[in-house]
Amino acid sequence: MSNPDAPHWDVHVIEFARSKDQLVAGLVHGAYDEGTVDVPFSFVLARSGEHRVLVDTGFMKEGSGEAMSEKFGVPFWVSPLRMLAALGVEPADVTDIVLSHAHFDHMGSIHEFPKARLHIQKSELLSWIEALALPRQFGYLTEIINPDDLRHAFDASLEHRLNLVDGDVDDLLPGLHLRLGAGHTVGQQFVILQTERGRLVISGDCVYSKRNICGHNHDGVYVPLANATGSVWDQLKTFDRINREIAGDLGRLVILHDMQRWPNLPVVEEIDGFRIVKAS
Repeated sequence: MSNPDAPHWDVHVIEFARSKDQLVAGLVHGAYDEGTVDVPFSFVLARSGEHRVLVDTGFMKEGSGEAMSEKFGVPFWVSPLRMLAALGVEPADVTDIVLSHAHFDHMGSIHEFPKARLHIQKSELLSWIEALALPRQFGYLTEIINPDDLRHAFDASLEHRLNLVDGDVDDLLPGLHLRLGAGHTVGQQFVILQTERGRLVISGDCVYSKRNICGHNHDGVYVPLANATGSVWDQLKTFDRINREIAGDLGRLVILHDMQRWPNLPVVEEIDGFRIVKAS
């Protein structure tokens, strides 16, 4: 069980990129008449005591990272390191990185944080190695994987900074909990943070939109993702785990690709049009 006396986390959502003219129907199943939207990309900084934790890292727009951003139509970008610096955090300050999953836009900067311990589900990392080893006709599975990111994770393992998580973990750090949330990918996980306004869920890509949970027209019927390599069955079970964790209060759910750009959270800084909002 989690520790009710654990310290509260200070939590910021950091936007660092936006795609151009992304089909909503390419994200949320059944949203066929909703046209396109410039989807935000973000990660989370959580601070408590001496801990400086990132939930995901964004990506660097250089080398293979730039090629991936062009491939997936993400022209608008600012360095995640610049955004962190605005909050007084330098790369060497980051103590831990929790990776929701291994897609390039979520772990493409891990090599920039030389002291951080990485936490990723074992099933997530190993499933991508297996998928990359399949014949080329299976390439759809790994289109959004940057092999360089997996190489950097391997480098971290050689430095004993890689923690392969096996399922749910309470108090990975005091007041920070991990939950397996398969569906978008085989080993997706989401993060629970204890804050002054209660327990927040950082969804990774378990959820793209509140409609995944509240349903089209708020009918309460879970709506699958339109972009996933895991099963729909697992997606819906993950939605239900998240819904039960937040007790139906969508204000306690932080969606990293929130198409509304976190309208109910206060903006604390804006750099070149990219927002930092306070979630805790």
